[in-house]
Amino acid sequence: MTKLWISALALALAAGGACAQDVRYANSGTDDNAHYGWADVLRADPVQGVTRTEVPRQECYEQPVVRHEGGNSTAGTVLGAVIGGVLGNTVGKGDGRKAATVAGAVAGGAIGNRANRGRDYETTQTQCREVSSVSEQRRIIGYDVEYRYRGEVYTSRLSYDPGERLRVRVRVDPAD
Repeated sequence: MTKLWISALALALAAGGACAQDVRYANSGTDDNAHYGWADVLRADPVQGVTRTEVPRQECYEQPVVRHEGGNSTAGTVLGAVIGGVLGNTVGKGDGRKAATVAGAVAGGAIGNRANRGRDYETTQTQCREVSSVSEQRRIIGYDVEYRYRGEVYTSRLSYDPGERLRVRVRVDPAD
């Protein structure tokens, strides 16, 4: 019976060694000196950063301008020439009348052209330009995490809040 008991014990030890060996090689293809565990998170402090965004917008304002309201200078010239010619025709006799008619038409045309040029007036016009305004926003860019693994306290900056527990990768290398 003792022999049977020793054989069973030897078989149990061999099976346990095989299980331990299987766990060691479960990470085959990865780093043989690393394994994973869980650490308790002691605190996770948010780290804030400032982001700046340039936002284009239009800025409009009223600006005074001078406008010209044009008249019909051709019609004024013709009308002035006709009136000047009629008036010149009433002055003088013979060849003097012809000369007075021509002089009256030329003078009347010049006066009519000036009189019907139009007028200038002042008004306002809307002017717009594109300007940029900078918007600053504070936001969380990460977390400074303090955690305990097997009695030792460590800190890391993470991009997320890990909660109460943190999965850690443990690597062991010989010290030189």
